[in-house]
Amino acid sequence: MRFFTQRRHAAPSASISLISLAASIVSFAAAPATAITFTPAPPANLDLSQLGRVVLAGDFSGISLYQFEGQNEHPARSNGTEQLLARMPNGVFASIVNTDATIRTMCTLDTDNGTVVVLGGNFTSIRGPDSGSTAQQSTAIAFFDPTTASVTPLPGLSGQVNALLCDQERKTVYLGGSFVGANSTNALAWETGKGWVNLPFAGFNGPVSSIAKTSKGNILFGGSFTGLGNASTPSTPDGQIINLSTAIISSDFSSNIPGFTDPKNVICKASGADGAGNSWLLADDVSGFWQATFKHGFRPTKLRLYNTHQDGRGTKTWRFTAMPINGIMNFTYVDPETKQTASCTSECPLSHDKDMKFQDFHFVNEVGMNQFRIDISAFYGKGGGLNGIELFADDISSYAINDFNEPSCAGLEFPSKATTTGPWVVTPSFQSTAEYLTARLMPPISNRSASIVFTPDIRESGNYSVNLYTPGCLMDNTCPNRGQVRLSGQMTADPTKSQPIDVDLYQTNNFDKYDQIYFGYVDASSGSFRPSVTMTPLPGQSLSSMAFVAQRVGFTLINSTVGGLNGLYEYAPGANFDTSDFKKSTFNRMGGNFSTGAAINALATSGDVTYVAGNFTLGKMRNLVEVKGDDANAQSVAGGLNGEVKSMFLNGTSLYVGGKFTSTSDNSVKDLDNVAVFDTSKNSWGPIGAGVSGRVSRVVGMTMNITSSTPEVVVSVNGDFDELRAFGNNPAVKVDGFGIWVPSQGNWLQNLDLALESVEGILSASILDLNGGLSLYAGSLSSSSLGANGAAVLGADKLGRLPVDIQPAESSSKGLAKRDGADTTEDVNGVVTGVFDVTNGRNLTILGGHFTAKATDGSTIHNLLILDGSDNDRVTGLGDQLSSNSTFQAMAIEGDILFAGGKVAGNVNGADVSGLVTYNLASKSYNTQPPAISGGNGTVTSIAVRIPTKDVYVGGSFTSAGSLDCPGVCFFSTAADQWNQAGRNLHGSVNALLWATDNILLAGGTLTLNSTSTVFLAKYDATTQSWDAYPGADQLPGPVTVLTAGASDGSQVWVAGLSAKDDSPYLMKSDGTTWHQADPQSTLKPGTHIRGLQVFSLTTPRDDDSTPLLAKDESLLLTGSILLLLRLRLRGPLQQRHLHPFALTTSPSSSSNSGSIARVFAEHQSYFSKSKPHRMPLGFIVLIALGIALALILLIVLAGFSWTG
Repeated sequence: MRFFTQRRHAAPSASISLISLAASIVSFAAAPATAITFTPAPPANLDLSQLGRVVLAGDFSGISLYQFEGQNEHPARSNGTEQLLARMPNGVFASIVNTDATIRTMCTLDTDNGTVVVLGGNFTSIRGPDSGSTAQQSTAIAFFDPTTASVTPLPGLSGQVNALLCDQERKTVYLGGSFVGANSTNALAWETGKGWVNLPFAGFNGPVSSIAKTSKGNILFGGSFTGLGNASTPSTPDGQIINLSTAIISSDFSSNIPGFTDPKNVICKASGADGAGNSWLLADDVSGFWQATFKHGFRPTKLRLYNTHQDGRGTKTWRFTAMPINGIMNFTYVDPETKQTASCTSECPLSHDKDMKFQDFHFVNEVGMNQFRIDISAFYGKGGGLNGIELFADDISSYAINDFNEPSCAGLEFPSKATTTGPWVVTPSFQSTAEYLTARLMPPISNRSASIVFTPDIRESGNYSVNLYTPGCLMDNTCPNRGQVRLSGQMTADPTKSQPIDVDLYQTNNFDKYDQIYFGYVDASSGSFRPSVTMTPLPGQSLSSMAFVAQRVGFTLINSTVGGLNGLYEYAPGANFDTSDFKKSTFNRMGGNFSTGAAINALATSGDVTYVAGNFTLGKMRNLVEVKGDDANAQSVAGGLNGEVKSMFLNGTSLYVGGKFTSTSDNSVKDLDNVAVFDTSKNSWGPIGAGVSGRVSRVVGMTMNITSSTPEVVVSVNGDFDELRAFGNNPAVKVDGFGIWVPSQGNWLQNLDLALESVEGILSASILDLNGGLSLYAGSLSSSSLGANGAAVLGADKLGRLPVDIQPAESSSKGLAKRDGADTTEDVNGVVTGVFDVTNGRNLTILGGHFTAKATDGSTIHNLLILDGSDNDRVTGLGDQLSSNSTFQAMAIEGDILFAGGKVAGNVNGADVSGLVTYNLASKSYNTQPPAISGGNGTVTSIAVRIPTKDVYVGGSFTSAGSLDCPGVCFFSTAADQWNQAGRNLHGSVNALLWATDNILLAGGTLTLNSTSTVFLAKYDATTQSWDAYPGADQLPGPVTVLTAGASDGSQVWVAGLSAKDDSPYLMKSDGTTWHQADPQSTLKPGTHIRGLQVFSLTTPRDDDSTPLLAKDESLLLTGSILLLLRLRLRGPLQQRHLHPFALTTSPSSSSNSGSIARVFAEHQSYFSKSKPHRMPLGFIVLIALGIALALILLIVLAGFSWTG
């Protein structure tokens, strides 16, 4: 258990170095001692020269080739944690440093050893980028050295940092926030070579939100404060009673006289009466001790002792030892004889005057402890003893565990307490300050799953800082299950006199933290009103289970040494600090003229102009003003805005602002919904599109390559909104609280029809153009080198966009059978299958799956689109005769006819269709439909055309086609225009089909031959019309879900699937007689879904020897959602296993998965380009675009990777 730290009151401006920091930045063990560099990954060297156009299809919003070691596609984190990020050369964001919460602010400081980046926020730990790196405690602030990529935590703060200013001239970092550090509150400085330095005014009585340096070189603080100074003691000190009744009480050398031996006799005894059961005595003529051990920490301010007079006995001298520091405490007291204040340490006297019921001793130092011992060294009469012990404190807390709150025996009118509902259990303190409660909650999680109400003992009305204390998750091993909580409460009897508490917080902190949840007026407890704070889980969290923790809420009385401020304070470093003349500052006077309770949220400077933004009025000006040079008066920023400004970003003459507003103060400029831009050169407001649908919390600059290789500044917008407003010809865009405005294009990135990066998530801060072009970002981002929905063009070394507008489907298909043929279903979204048609002068790209898209004529396309390259890339669909809930899984073209199968339903030209539809590509219309597929799941999963006869074979989960009995596999004769049964000795569900030769068809799935034997891979001889087990098929561990040719002549085959025993993935190859296990289940982990296999020729043969699996000039491409267990980033172990990531995908930030690649399809099928050309249609590959959520911290989700033998 930890205990509360000592709080001393030192002289102002004293330089206090809490740690010894060398001039150079020292890295912790987990951080690599290397600069920020990105090592190129080995090239895939796939030979695409004979394939024509190649498309990667799946369920994704962004896609990247794997080009640099360590590149990943993790979704933007939704648990409140953020990272320090840099960009790889391909534009993808890479994590450099990880924290357990938010990095809210950054600045750069030039030191003798180079430039360092200062990170501030509400984090409690920091670690390197690798999943195996160790988290190191670092509360609210740390240094990052970009030349070594190392991090130095700066201990000494408790709380959170909201603002930083690095003053290069003075080699000083100014901090602002809601914290306690050294002897200051909410404001502090760090000087190179000195460490922490208290500012002469000891901080502020409220939180600081922003810091700027004025043109005069002064430091301007903005926030929600009304005066200088820090926390105060109550006007009636020592008002909180520490509960001794629930402590573990022990003693040594107690008397054996009945009724006087129990050391608990003196607990809750304030009468001072002697007697059995009231007094505790030592044995005759010996020294001894009385000891109390607690399960929580505290800082006492006063000790009250009641001496015994039993039989002439009594304590004469004593000492107080605090533990675990094992320190003897100093006290002051009033000498009962001289009536003068005296002090004592190791031999404190205790009066034996019977007329003095008790004697009070005040602690000189407030020291945290969880155990203390009173040693009696001298005594009156035959031995020492006591009649009572009481301990008092100034700290006002309400603990979740009521044993730590004020004792019921104290007879208090309004004692502190906590009231709980739900499955709470006591958790050990570990390294925290106190034991706490934990509730294990199962979904669905709501605000009724559990709750706790903290009710403090407030004896004095006044301004308070109310803080929630949360124990760290590392010590109790609950980090994966921690989530968000909601705090609510009312602090005044009259609700109009204060704002209610309404705060959502994360409990994902690795180490102990506190969050300020309220700052303002609090009424004292009375019979009609008591302040209280209620904490519940945030409803709707997608956790498998939630560890909901509760420890305590603290109330700190805030007064100020100098009042009269109102959110602004100008500090002149080096000048004499005189509180009598601070009104000489223009900014201090201006703040005094703001409306009462002003909140300054953001400051920005440009030349001699300072912009002040927040929530205030100043005459007719609202929420944003400017101060120019020596002008004594604030000036209007074109009238200001009609709502609160939360954030600003100044780029040249453009001042971007975000907050909660709709227009200028006079409503003269429209379309300023929550975000806007002010032109400082023209003194005019302008819209950003038409704004966003909700409050903006951050506007942060970033750089992107938009139309050239030269990066340009763009503006990210974060907040509580779900839509970018429609404007001009741009429709509204659904988002998840994030948008990027591109000033050069006058549009949102999401609206631009350009091959650009995809970025989603949260961006909290940035430093642009650091050290010759390096930019650093703070936030939680998911990014890809190309933003594309569902399909991307694969080139030799780059990706491109198809000229189609695909959007995620609004609802998922519920009828798609699992690939193992089971009856259960799973959701499918995205592009699942595709095919090119270049016959008869056509140039078509056809995509199928479960999605919506926009046609060229503006109509909506469902699930299958046709891109016509011969008609100016015109995009069309199949019309509205099919159900929008259909999902296409397989397609093939024979002549002019498109065969499209899946979980398909509808009515085409008056005929019901199921499982399969046909469409005439020449006439662009439906033709007469084949009789419907039925039985089983009614799903077609694979289509393969037999080239010599032009018969179209379909496989899936069905039992008949029309009136024809043909379970699992059936073929449609294009010559006779009818269904035919493919053999009579096969039943079951088919996942994949492949023509190995002109006459041999392979089928993978859950199959039964001759109504007796179950096999997972079978072969069909079209000349004899019979099925047989594939050679060695009994060696396969489970149903084959996908297969591909391993050689151009079809003599070899690759298969993948899931084990029937435990659903673990497998990958195997047959050379026609012998099966080879490609992956011994050491790398591919459960949850992996391989959706596609394809052998590619290589442009450059590998250096290693050929194996029975792959030749030196071949590589196998796997697509799907692939889980690899790697303890390090994608480096050495990946090479050792011959696994090479190829492409990574991302999904929108509202999704919990990283997307997936379903399949690759090409214009030409010459995959074995080194061999004799052989027609190998890809229609047999049936792949489901699933999104697999991360289950373990060590799992890396890959959308596709290449495997070499």
